[in-house]
Amino acid sequence: MSQQVQKTDAEWRKTLTREEYAVLRKAATERPFTGEYVDTKTEGVYRCRACGTELFRSDTKFESHCGWPSFYSPLAGDAVEYVDDSSMGMVRTEVRCATCQSHLGHLFKGEGYPTPTDERFCINSIALTLEPDEQG
Repeated sequence: MSQQVQKTDAEWRKTLTREEYAVLRKAATERPFTGEYVDTKTEGVYRCRACGTELFRSDTKFESHCGWPSFYSPLAGDAVEYVDDSSMGMVRTEVRCATCQSHLGHLFKGEGYPTPTDERFCINSIALTLEPDEQG
């Protein structure tokens, strides 16, 4: 795993927009179907917007029609960490960047999507940046 990124709250506020800060540092959720990567088909690597850590590849992104980008697996098992989340009156699994502990979204299992893992990493677009593959 990469080096841990630790910043003060003031440092995060200086480096992130208000909307990025709300999602990445305060676990807010962007409105469904509003994020820039919901329908993106570009091939490449999705990185944490807060620290740049590689999190997901486009080849694990799939159409879930839920309003947020969905992936069936992180790039590497240790790229993300999981936290039990009982907010919103339900039990969910929060997904965070393992490098900077920024909130990315949630993990849902057993929904029946035709993916190799039967898992859906439901990730806020604003938590990601897409680095397109170089076209040779």
